[in-house]
Amino acid sequence: MTSNVPVATPRDLTFILGGARSGKSAHAERLAAESGLPVAYLATARIGDDEFAERVRHHRERRPAHWTLVEAPLDLAGALREADRAGQCVLIDCLTLWLANLLCPPESMHDEPATLSHQAMQAFDAFDRALADVRGKVIVVSNEIGLGVVPLGSVTRLYVDELGRLNQRVAAASTRATLMVAGLPLALKG
Repeated sequence: MTSNVPVATPRDLTFILGGARSGKSAHAERLAAESGLPVAYLATARIGDDEFAERVRHHRERRPAHWTLVEAPLDLAGALREADRAGQCVLIDCLTLWLANLLCPPESMHDEPATLSHQAMQAFDAFDRALADVRGKVIVVSNEIGLGVVPLGSVTRLYVDELGRLNQRVAAASTRATLMVAGLPLALKG
């Protein structure tokens, strides 16, 4: 006798975080490659200068050419929903740049008060919902920047606070979480 009740598949959500140059992107790329699944790479970066363009070029050269690249500097939830499906690996690199894009759009004025916009709050809610509904393997990369002193300036404090909150939500939703330190993965969860 067979059941008509669909079998729920467990969420496969891996969260990789660490400091700058900790090896988090390379580790996430290795996990994606080792999955044996087709990979969609969701890039959140906006290139603003030559130095950053060089960083992006280095990342591109390191990735396999057959991976699908999706640029998602603002609508990360929409890009995730579009790329996610059973039998697919989605690698999001990274939440840190996505948050910067939301909080500091190129057209914004630097003397504006540090507040979280309605658009940013909607983007966070949509991303949280998209993560809750993942069907394939998803790997999310982010920076851990809250280990230092409380930053000066309201804009910087807002950024650090919101990234910390975002990282906590993703870690709570994840089945596995890894902290990268000096190229070494330290299992935090799973």
